[in-house]
Amino acid sequence: MYVCLCNAITDRAIRKAVEEQGVGNIRDLRRSLGVANQCGKCAQVAQTIIDQTIVDSSLFKEVS
Repeated sequence: MYVCLCNAITDRAIRKAVEEQGVGNIRDLRRSLGVANQCGKCAQVAQTIIDQTIVDSSLFKEVS
């Protein structure tokens, strides 16, 4: 799903940035992908995706 319409950034791209580039907050994501650098309406949803990805990754590591 598109999260940032201004820059055509999807939830998959955000998850990938968290997992592969270590993005951990909206500031890092803005530098990496350009999310929330125009209208800013996507910032809250993008941060939620970052948080969920981090939690999911940590749970996966505990199980492995």
